[in-house]
Amino acid sequence: MANDEKRRYSSQVVDGASHAPSRAMLHAVGFQDADFAKPQVGIASTWSMVTPCNMHINELADAAAMGADEAGGKSVLFNTITVSDGISMGSPGMRYSLVSREVIADSIETVVGAQGFDGFVAIGGCDKNMPACAMAMARLNRPSVFVYGGTIQTGKDRRDIVSVFEAVGAHAAGRISDIELKDVEATSIPGPGSCAGMYTANTMASAIEAMGLSLPNSSAQEAVSQQKRKDSYNAGAAVVNLLELGIKPSDILCREAFENAITMVIALEGSTNAVLHLIAIAKAAGIPLSLEDFTRIGKRVPVLADMRPAGEYAMSELIAIGGIQPLMKMLLAEGLLHGDCLTVTGKTLAENLKDVPDYPADQKIIRPLSNPVKKDSHLVILYGNLAPEGAVAKITGHEGLRFEGTAKVFHGEEAAMQAILDGAVTKGDVVVVRYEGPKGGPGMREMLSPTSAINGRGLSQDVALITDGRFSGGSHGFVIGHVTPEAFTGGPIALLEDGDRIVVDAEQCEINVQLSDQELAERRANWRAPAPYTETGVLAKYAKLVSSASDGAVTG
Repeated sequence: MANDEKRRYSSQVVDGASHAPSRAMLHAVGFQDADFAKPQVGIASTWSMVTPCNMHINELADAAAMGADEAGGKSVLFNTITVSDGISMGSPGMRYSLVSREVIADSIETVVGAQGFDGFVAIGGCDKNMPACAMAMARLNRPSVFVYGGTIQTGKDRRDIVSVFEAVGAHAAGRISDIELKDVEATSIPGPGSCAGMYTANTMASAIEAMGLSLPNSSAQEAVSQQKRKDSYNAGAAVVNLLELGIKPSDILCREAFENAITMVIALEGSTNAVLHLIAIAKAAGIPLSLEDFTRIGKRVPVLADMRPAGEYAMSELIAIGGIQPLMKMLLAEGLLHGDCLTVTGKTLAENLKDVPDYPADQKIIRPLSNPVKKDSHLVILYGNLAPEGAVAKITGHEGLRFEGTAKVFHGEEAAMQAILDGAVTKGDVVVVRYEGPKGGPGMREMLSPTSAINGRGLSQDVALITDGRFSGGSHGFVIGHVTPEAFTGGPIALLEDGDRIVVDAEQCEINVQLSDQELAERRANWRAPAPYTETGVLAKYAKLVSSASDGAVTG
């Protein structure tokens, strides 16, 4: 490719006498004369000391910059924000979590667009900045590569962040002492990296790799490893190669690529948040994707990974046996992946997997197709008189496939959490947490604190939780989120009362309250919409613009 084509955007910023002021500014940040003739590669870093997920990403950004420079580009580092779900969980601050996905995508788009970068590397390490990076890649449609910041190692006794949340419930139930709780708190997070199980970060890293937006094995490396630094370096060089080849995200993000991502999420027993995020990325890419696609693919793809939170193993243990590449090779051989999809290597998925070794014969983390954890998807899309536009359940098989119980209704997460800790939630209850949707929260908070408290009290087999909010990838139990329409817009979840009988049937894919149409109509006639969010700032903008959860909860 001719150099002027590789520099399609940066040449508009730095070429010619009229752009002498631009060059003057860039000299001050380290550009030499020769650099103006090179393609500019932005390095979008989500480094922050806000969270262990991202505390090391400055080092990865430096490695990516070096890779781009040594391949013939000119790197330019810039930062965007991140927030921590694990820290803000269970507080009003969690309302900003999903909002941050939009802010991060907007900010990467803004910097890359304003500065005229010809391509870029995007490095994400926590739940929302990862799909945000992919959304920005799709919107900008410039040669780009995603780098996952990597997983954390487990702590003492293989603990992780979910161990701490569940210890809170166990402490409330009197099952562990103050000293034992403090020990769990102090020994569960040993250093940098994203949460240790197949929670949202590791789920999205795997999905993004399956889509072809990251280099092979980027999803399966520890944050503190030399392999992760090499992956970052290679990503910088890969962007320069994509510029040479003229390959853009639109050449990679076809419908089949999203089907590959869904397949991997299911096989790995990944987070329900993947439904929300993959729909959002697809919208940014202009690819039609809906809840029905998860149902369709889920009928033929089994759950094969015995991974936390419902299973046994952590991501670092999957890394030790080869990561997700051997699993992808297995699924490809069975015709469950589209091998002809292009990836950021410049090769197809099948070409990338050609020489990948199989898993060790004695490993127990990934089941064979002949003996799956579950024969079909754990992500079950439910419809019924409680969710006419759909809800997302995480049914791994450990909880059973049907739950019938009595509603205990709470306006917001805090009230539900207090009731669980106080022992007011008992066997047979269906905890209903409403007015937590994208508009009603606003922000669609995650319910890891209530679900972990339920599990910590030993009620995970006996209590269900439904919400128009969402769940952390660390949640497990009989949990149903993303109930749409949400309560704030008058969805049927707003009409529930204490004592109503609720039936969740995962085999029939239904969620219903045992009330007549007439009773629901009478309640609707008496329902009054709550006042809209009246504060100013980002939450107000989000509440005004955000779409339904079934449509990805996007703002544009």
